[in-house]
Amino acid sequence: MSKMSGLGRGLGSLIPNRKVAEEAVSHEHKEFLVEDSDRILNIPVGQIDLNPMQPRQTFDHEQLEELINSIKRYGIIQPLVVTKKDNQFELIAGERRLRSAKILELKTVPCIVREADELEKLELALIENIQRSNLNPIEEALAYEKLINEFNLTQEDVADKVGKSRSTIANMVRVLSLPEAVQKALIDKKITEGHARVIAGFDSEEEQLRFLEQISNYNFTVRDAEKQSRQLRNKTGHRRSFDPETESIKEQLREALSTRVDVRKKAGKGQIIINFYSEEEYNDIIRRIIK
Repeated sequence: MSKMSGLGRGLGSLIPNRKVAEEAVSHEHKEFLVEDSDRILNIPVGQIDLNPMQPRQTFDHEQLEELINSIKRYGIIQPLVVTKKDNQFELIAGERRLRSAKILELKTVPCIVREADELEKLELALIENIQRSNLNPIEEALAYEKLINEFNLTQEDVADKVGKSRSTIANMVRVLSLPEAVQKALIDKKITEGHARVIAGFDSEEEQLRFLEQISNYNFTVRDAEKQSRQLRNKTGHRRSFDPETESIKEQLREALSTRVDVRKKAGKGQIIINFYSEEEYNDIIRRIIK
């Protein structure tokens, strides 16, 4: 095995909008929130076994196509997490990445090797720090993301472990995909988590940055931001006649799926649009719909 040189600069230099997030982590929290790139190793694909104790998911080639294309272009940016077992390694997190690597016939994949007792300590450290509320919003979002990525947990699993709602977890993780300027405003306490949640409701980065500027220029409260957001959507062609029954259904769907849902209905026909902001959130929504 050899150290993976491609990730030597850290994930923040490779994943969009992550540099500001990683720089926001205080020194006392870096050990368990920001991964040490020295621990990322290239491990032969044939030496990694699936964990028989974890629920097996079935993926066909079509489902993996988007990830496969991404790996072809950029490589595997997010390392897999494995633990040593006899002369092999056992997968903890990253089954889709491993399957994609096999389809692409890659010889090695980047991995973080965790000892079993180390995993327990890391999980405990993450949960304890979240529950003590001594993390800033970006650190908290990184902690949730780490629990999801390294422990193969769903957002609902994380919510149960830390005693918060799934929608809270989803909204916090979503912060990490916002433009760096929005993350920096949140770190500098120029906006709140509530403002960030409203900004995340805009589809494009250009719209998000424009709305951040409005919040700053007009000193919007969260309630002001929510009201202005609705008005902007109406002005840009989202205005529709108000139907109390449709609005009620929309709110119920939002609550059930913990994400933004839009219902467009006219003359008994229309669309239900469900928004998701990560692969994990997409999978969780699908599970909720078909269970």
